[in-house]
Amino acid sequence: MTIASEKCRADNIEGKEIMSRIHEALQKAQQERAVMLQGDVAALQSEPAKVETSGTDSAPAAASNFHSQTTVIAPLVGDSLPFDEITRHCAHPRWHLDPSENVFLTSDQSSHAAEQFRTLRSRLYQLRGNQPLQTVLITSSLPAEGKTFLANNLAQSFVRKQGCRVLLIDADLRRSRLNVPLGAPVAPGLTDYLRGDSTEMAVIQHGQKGNLCLISGGNQVTDPSELLSNGRLKLLIDRMKLAFDWIIVDSPPCLPVADASGLADLCDGVLLVVRAASTPAEVAQKTCKELQNKNVIGVVLNAVEKQHSNSNYYGEYGYTHDKESSK
Repeated sequence: MTIASEKCRADNIEGKEIMSRIHEALQKAQQERAVMLQGDVAALQSEPAKVETSGTDSAPAAASNFHSQTTVIAPLVGDSLPFDEITRHCAHPRWHLDPSENVFLTSDQSSHAAEQFRTLRSRLYQLRGNQPLQTVLITSSLPAEGKTFLANNLAQSFVRKQGCRVLLIDADLRRSRLNVPLGAPVAPGLTDYLRGDSTEMAVIQHGQKGNLCLISGGNQVTDPSELLSNGRLKLLIDRMKLAFDWIIVDSPPCLPVADASGLADLCDGVLLVVRAASTPAEVAQKTCKELQNKNVIGVVLNAVEKQHSNSNYYGEYGYTHDKESSK
């Protein structure tokens, strides 16, 4: 993936206009969400509490498919695994990282792109000081906007912080490629675990020195939506939370399929990737509407021209965050 775009200044201006319109859409979504929450609180205060005694596993009919199916499998309370045990018993294939897709492998460790990911890492830690933020979903409006590139390099930036343990999960089961920049095997992976064909230790990979682990996409399947909604992914994430400091989930793009919306409910926050001079403004706005009830913590503007950025820090990757929209 080319880090710097060769587009003209007009393309950069268009990218800024897209970000401005996204910002407005996020603000509008936040206002609508606040009104909905106020209505929910009022309804709860006006109705007496009800206790379910039927013993059935079924969820209310109005619940989403993701939530209705996760009620079938009860969480394993207290049955989490420490990081050392995971790395001792998981798979250990040898990874071969691709320098063209890993910005921290350049000879200049203070390169502009690497610095952008350090900045994004710092912003996420700042947000974490004000709200629960451990599981982060990375998504985009359309394919080829850079979400997998972002997920991988954000994870690489985290593990360069001393003692930070990170789990990467490839939940884009329709086009799994998070294993590619790491040079890791694609299977067994998430699909195999969700189908019950492999154990969690068989699908977790630890293929390089340090504290980064990967669950790749796995063998191809014909029913990715059904697998993602069968409850086992939530169970897996809950078990891994005490072992890892950050869990980063790469999802399918929002608009072609509905998987990202359901996955967002399993994560603490969503990062939306927008490609400068490529993502149409109306498409980005439609994505914001799709995610209006999710916790969108920020937007990453990908492939901004370095010579047209506002400062040396915000070149190839721009990061924008609306404090109100993350509440």
